[in-house]
Amino acid sequence: MLLGSMRISYDTIGVNYSDLRKPDSRIETVIGRALGSAKTVLNVGAGAGSYEPADRQVLAIEPSVEMIRQRGASAAPVIQGYAEDLPFDGNSFDASMAILTVHHWADKEKGLKEMRRVTRGQVVVLTFDPSHRGFWLADYIPELVELDEVQMPRMTDYEEWLGSVEISAVPIPHDCTDGFLCAYWRRPAAYLDPRIRAAMSSFWAVDNISEGLRKLESDLDTGAWAQRYSELLNFDECDFGYRLVTTK
Repeated sequence: MLLGSMRISYDTIGVNYSDLRKPDSRIETVIGRALGSAKTVLNVGAGAGSYEPADRQVLAIEPSVEMIRQRGASAAPVIQGYAEDLPFDGNSFDASMAILTVHHWADKEKGLKEMRRVTRGQVVVLTFDPSHRGFWLADYIPELVELDEVQMPRMTDYEEWLGSVEISAVPIPHDCTDGFLCAYWRRPAAYLDPRIRAAMSSFWAVDNISEGLRKLESDLDTGAWAQRYSELLNFDECDFGYRLVTTK
């Protein structure tokens, strides 16, 4: 069962977040390419600073004090605030970015329209397509599918809210260093580790996953998981529904 479409507080769940959510260089390259030639970039819902390009002038905005506290010395300057009320004049930045954060916003439409308002060029959003199916963890914890349907904008929403967009798949490497939900798709035992799960907001929004985890542990012990999903072991990367949305 879901705890509800509540706004997850990263002041609560963000402890040790920066240790477990290290940016993956391959995903970083995809984001950097989407930002094009932009020299000034606004990072909205910036968290601990993942994927902020070091070769551009970046300003971050983040609501959580805990996440701001975890930003490293080399991270971009940050102000505390919300996507839905960006404290900037129109067209203040060459580009803006929002990385795996839109689903946490209280008003997704308003936040994305605010990004469009303050941005002269590309708006770049890394998100998840809630219509995508195929991640094996949902076979053990089906509530994850329901959660995505509740909290993730549909792909058609982005064009409605941002104007013309290009949407491309972002395959996830088997050894992804960024510990978001699907990062461990070829390392299933990782989902049994409560410390790793703690850095995934989905597990804070789904109640009573113990039965699913017991089933996963049993299937790993007996070899049933390896037999059922053996084809995954042949891939270095897979598409699990992560999408890069870039305005044209």
